[in-house]
Amino acid sequence: MAMASQLVEQQRSPGKRPPGPRGSLRELLSLLLFGPSQDSLRILMNAARDFGDVVRLPGGSQAPYFVNHPDFIKHILQENNRNYCKQNRFNDLLKPFIGEGLLTSDGEVWRRRRRMAQPAFHRQRLALLVELMTDTVEEIMASWQPRVEKGTPFDVLVEMQRIALTIVGRALFSVEVEDDVKKMTRQSQAIMEYFNHRTNYPLSLPEYIPTRRNRRAMQAMRESDENIYSILRARRQSQEDRNDLLSMLLAVRDEETGEGLTDKELRDEMQTFMGAGNETTAVTLGWAWYLLSRHPEVDRTFRAELREVLGGRTPIFEDLPRLRYTRMIVDETLRLYPPAWAMSRSAIGSDEIGGYYIPAGALILLSPYVIQRDPRYWDNPEGFDPERFTLECSQNRPRYTYFPFGGGPRQCIGNEFALMEATLVLATVAQKYRLHLVPGHPVEPYPIFTLRPRHGVLMTVHEV
Repeated sequence: MAMASQLVEQQRSPGKRPPGPRGSLRELLSLLLFGPSQDSLRILMNAARDFGDVVRLPGGSQAPYFVNHPDFIKHILQENNRNYCKQNRFNDLLKPFIGEGLLTSDGEVWRRRRRMAQPAFHRQRLALLVELMTDTVEEIMASWQPRVEKGTPFDVLVEMQRIALTIVGRALFSVEVEDDVKKMTRQSQAIMEYFNHRTNYPLSLPEYIPTRRNRRAMQAMRESDENIYSILRARRQSQEDRNDLLSMLLAVRDEETGEGLTDKELRDEMQTFMGAGNETTAVTLGWAWYLLSRHPEVDRTFRAELREVLGGRTPIFEDLPRLRYTRMIVDETLRLYPPAWAMSRSAIGSDEIGGYYIPAGALILLSPYVIQRDPRYWDNPEGFDPERFTLECSQNRPRYTYFPFGGGPRQCIGNEFALMEATLVLATVAQKYRLHLVPGHPVEPYPIFTLRPRHGVLMTVHEV
């Protein structure tokens, strides 16, 4: 709080105001709250193209500022990150569901939680999870066989969510969620529907008004909380160290007070990791299978690498550096369809960015989706080309032209976990199956909480 006060006191005199489009209040609310409309992507793309790297969007005194230059993004996320907090309306909508976890907290609360959780994501611990991940993929793939034999299409995005949710449950909390995947998916859908409705219609009735949508969402959250608290009670009673994230969070103590995390604090982190860890990886994999199906030349290069490196065997940790093209497919998928398609920050004190005055309290929007398709930094930006992530092509590219996991101190704590998981899933599945998009099935970006494929990814699966 002292830092925030100092920043507010050091106000700059109002300077040059950024350019920007005129627009309706409806467009403003869609942008402010990331409403589920393709127009959100179009408006941000057009704003960057037509008005430059710092754009003042419609909204009068509450106008958000859209920033789209790698140096300026670096300034916000890294160099002057303490002036840009996460407290805004979008963040507030998440808190009833995931509380004050790593995704939504700020300041000392966030720094304390980050220190506690970081050791669980060290490279040595990740190496121990490879077999768990590949075993999970093979287990779930076995359930596809009846549909493979009949040629029955199914939504690959749903199957990737099954895989990701099961891996997160086993790896971070040593719990089996496969039997509860349908129930957890239903809970997630009810909560997501509520969240999307509130972001698209900010004047809708709050959660304590018992509308049908609100009742479903609150019931889903109660069921989810009951499940998490039962896991916590069992683990506290057993006092068993399972060498996972939950064991570490239960054991850690505050350096100053000696106190551990309360059940409420642990619940918030579990909701954060179960939600974010499942959704973002599943969405990335759904887009990756879609892109591979649409680009057979990339798929051929991908499978040639698998034959050379693995020769039909299950990948192990030591294979990951050699599965370079597979990893580049993941990177290129994240470039075109970053799950976190937009990020928001709020300016604590006034600032100057690109020669433009940014007032205290301003909402700042950053979009990996937009800058990762910017022709100033990417040749053929709409094309799917994993080769652009070779070391030679990447070494001179400015850092914040590509930031699907954010950046600076608040870069996603699970980014290496997610990248490893996505690479292993692609390599394990592709050695057994080929996935083909059902002809005529529409796939388009749906920018809600994450950048999902609208209508899912309906595919047929064939044995190699």
